Amino acid sequence: MVNPEPLIELRGIHKSFGENTILDGVDLTIYAGDALVILGPSGTGKSTILRIIAGLLNPDRGEVYIKGQQRETTIEDNPDDAEVAIGMVFQQAALFDSLTVGENVGFLLYQHSRLPRDRIRALVEEKLEMVGLEGTSQLYPSELSGGMRKRVSFARAITADPDNPKLNPEVILYDEPTAGLDPIASTIIEDLVRHLHGSNPSCGTYVMVSHQESTIRRTADRVLFLSEGKVRWQGSIEEIDSTDNPWVRQFFSASIEGPIRIVS
Repeated sequence: MVNPEPLIELRGIHKSFGENTILDGVDLTIYAGDALVILGPSGTGKSTILRIIAGLLNPDRGEVYIKGQQRETTIEDNPDDAEVAIGMVFQQAALFDSLTVGENVGFLLYQHSRLPRDRIRALVEEKLEMVGLEGTSQLYPSELSGGMRKRVSFARAITADPDNPKLNPEVILYDEPTAGLDPIASTIIEDLVRHLHGSNPSCGTYVMVSHQESTIRRTADRVLFLSEGKVRWQGSIEEIDSTDNPWVRQFFSASIEGPIRIVS
């Protein structure tokens, strides 16, 4: 059977900040329909990978391919060159406090599309309903719980211009979407991730960074373990419990004994 062409491929990615090596020769392949979770200890480069995938950051060395075409610059340098539209949900939601929920969700459409404002408002309401937040468009982020703010950021990530299908996100990147949430709020977010991508095939591919075991087990089909800037293991979610890989075993047992360095 011939493998499909990857949507996104990272080859030999290296990235350092000053004297600190973050990524040390990382290879990663993302296919259409992937539900991939990147996990590993803190400070090992997981969020950096997301930013390189999103085109927000260039690697120091290595190659990034989008649908088989090498990407040479960041999206900010050449926003019209993106072969795959990517949405991103940041760890802290990254909402504008001075804007209403509706203005946050529709921000890119208000700024960059030619759609009439009433149509943008209708699209915003549709996306808010999808994430279970109908009737909140006139509220401000300060009036929402942490879990609700996360859902607003989800709605923003999947809001696109229907007159410009090229900009509809094919891939969503999630950076610790359940960080800081209680178990019930985390379950709501985990279920929402699966629901959004099952009901919205135009953005049916996602890559998530997470430490939280419930989130990993409920949202991942495939897992990549990163530590000290290198890929130490990858496999299906079912293989987590059967692998004898020492990095994975230490991580999921929360043991202080093993190859993962303990940072105090």
